[in-house]
Amino acid sequence: MSETPPGDTATVSGGDADSTRMLTALVRLRATLQEVGLPLEIPGVAEQRQSQREMVDQLEDYVIPRLMTIEAPMLAVVGGSTGAGKSTLVNSLVGRRVSEPGVLRPTTRSPVLVHNPADAEWFGQDRLLPDLERVSRATNDPAALQLVASDDVPAGLAILDAPDIDSVEERNRVLAAQLLAAADLWLFVTSAARYADQVPWGFLRQAAERSAAVAIVLDRTPPDAVDTVATHLARMLASRGLKDSPLFTVTEGGVDDEGLLPGSAVADIRGWLESLAADAEARTAVVKQTLDGAIRTLTRRTHVVADAATEQVDAVRRLRDDANKAYDASIAEIVEASADGTLLRGEVLARWQEFVGTGELLKSLENRVGWIRDRIVNAVKGKPQQAERVTVAVESGLETLILEHAEAAAERAEASWQSLASGQALLADAGEDLGRASRGFRRSAERAVRDWQADVLDMVRSEGADKRTTARFLAFGVNGLSVALMVVVFAHTAGVTGAEAGIAGGSAVLGQKLLEAVFGDQAVRSLAERARQDLERRVRELLESERGRYLDRLDDLGVSPQAPDALRQASRRVDDLRFAAQRKAPTILRPADRESGGPGPAQ
Repeated sequence: MSETPPGDTATVSGGDADSTRMLTALVRLRATLQEVGLPLEIPGVAEQRQSQREMVDQLEDYVIPRLMTIEAPMLAVVGGSTGAGKSTLVNSLVGRRVSEPGVLRPTTRSPVLVHNPADAEWFGQDRLLPDLERVSRATNDPAALQLVASDDVPAGLAILDAPDIDSVEERNRVLAAQLLAAADLWLFVTSAARYADQVPWGFLRQAAERSAAVAIVLDRTPPDAVDTVATHLARMLASRGLKDSPLFTVTEGGVDDEGLLPGSAVADIRGWLESLAADAEARTAVVKQTLDGAIRTLTRRTHVVADAATEQVDAVRRLRDDANKAYDASIAEIVEASADGTLLRGEVLARWQEFVGTGELLKSLENRVGWIRDRIVNAVKGKPQQAERVTVAVESGLETLILEHAEAAAERAEASWQSLASGQALLADAGEDLGRASRGFRRSAERAVRDWQADVLDMVRSEGADKRTTARFLAFGVNGLSVALMVVVFAHTAGVTGAEAGIAGGSAVLGQKLLEAVFGDQAVRSLAERARQDLERRVRELLESERGRYLDRLDDLGVSPQAPDALRQASRRVDDLRFAAQRKAPTILRPADRESGGPGPAQ
């Protein structure tokens, strides 16, 4: 792509520097549009995706190439409804069969561009409509552009026969819209039977909004209905902002053996097109009018797409917040339940009581927690195998606690996403049931708990490195002291209430006293805090992995929070250049206001 295009959109005599700046701004606008993601299924997004595609296509197919080749021939695209007679009209204007009309619908499938041989260089693959393959043969391939050179088309003008805008085939309709968006001049063909149809007027409304040069051909009209239909159509055009568009009529009649209309039937249209082609100033004015209107409309539409991008950013943020709330809540609940004595119940409590001994020790401890450490040490009945039973019970209880809250987090996150259309689509495309903990989560939880217990064992072993020969250390062993440390961790916040408060609290106090008898007060506090933090870290890592199943889907969407502002800035840059150029250069008159024979109302 050239860095120094020869012309500008808003000025008749703009300098290369202005043109280069505008081209750079438009290329940046195209790139920014392409980068904007609208992946979430939120209300109205399908329309905005279509709008985004259309804008990128128009920039690539027309605006940027046309800005780089402002002196290229004027492209008149002949479009209209099914059966309006577009191909027959094109053939008749050229004077020979260049586009094949069909009996079956849809008819035209591949666009045909007819140009003067001297203008062939302007329609190469790198010019207008670069995505369409150039061919010189007749084809029905909608991805190809058939080029036909004809001396009957004046230099400076090219005529393109487009597919039906209301074709039953979606690909034809999309191509027709793409071609019309690449036109310098729309030659819109309708008929007496179809002129009031909604689809054509949708296209004409777009033309009026962007100030495109448009001419209307009322084709296949019975002679006795010409005045009535033409008058009504003219009023409709005026009421829709197209009062300056010329209106031509072609009466219904026969064709010759070549399928061509009589020369007199299309003489007015041919003469008008030839006058435009012959007047370089008028032709350039039409091109610049349409190009400037296209750029102005693109910048306006860009803000709508930017608003849609903002909605995507907001939707992603809400989905992310919902998932985070669900998993943050479960993490907090696990951390709380593993520190408030909740785990010192059931099997864990039973195995712990077996280890430390029940009866008089616990009863007395509840009333006299200040007993000297030696009395507690002497009272403990625990054996190595009993310590192992406590370890197994702790492992089972902790695993169950983590799994239950992981399931609860998944259910909450799924429920919040199901309440939004965007979340529903993401859940449906997830490939797994996000409303449950992942399949491998149980094993991960088991491994994390075992690793934590092993670390607690290592802490005790390391802390007791110089005490392994003492009677107290030998009395409990590394396993027994590790179990006591776990019990202390599980009652860190002493949050248990009710009937079990005394038992759980007493158990924790007993564990604390056992550890203090060996390591001392300060060492026990440090050990308990380290073990608690290590458990919390492992719990967070487990739940973060589960949370990632939700957040990864949001990250994969590629929705950038900066995209809306970047798009608005790119649009404003183009507008700023347009306004600056308009202040520097004389105003371009609409063709209808010129005395050069431009497209004004047909006489």
